[in-house]
Amino acid sequence: MAGLKKKRRIQMVVAGLVLMASAAVLMGFAFKEGIEFFRTPSQVAEDMPLASERFRLGGLIKEGSWEKGDTHRFVVTDIEQDITVVYKGILPDLFDEGQMTIATGVLINDEFIASEVLAKHDEEYIPAELIDELPPEMIEALRNQGATIEPAS
Repeated sequence: MAGLKKKRRIQMVVAGLVLMASAAVLMGFAFKEGIEFFRTPSQVAEDMPLASERFRLGGLIKEGSWEKGDTHRFVVTDIEQDITVVYKGILPDLFDEGQMTIATGVLINDEFIASEVLAKHDEEYIPAELIDELPPEMIEALRNQGATIEPAS
């Protein structure tokens, strides 16, 4: 009888381990499809992503680059590099030239095809020269590229 209990306990432990391993594999597949890395235009130029790789492109909307219409075209810059973004849809109300944007999509033939565009804007108009309003990950990426970023005083 004691041998049967021990055998049953080992079977339960093995079944539990198999279930936990299966859950870990499923979570890995879910995260693989859901993770979108943040990149600046300079980072994209240094290390070109695969054509099927979705990522988030962040930077400033270059002055004079926004072509409005059913399909919007604009240039995202991090001061050192530029990438043309193509987006079909309605842009956020706060979207404007000289403002920060983060777009999600894929890079195809040197154009970033965006599926989602977000705009960062304060209640006051902030010109592109005042970079202290950028999100921390963007500031860190610009500093890593050697840009000198001083908060406006």
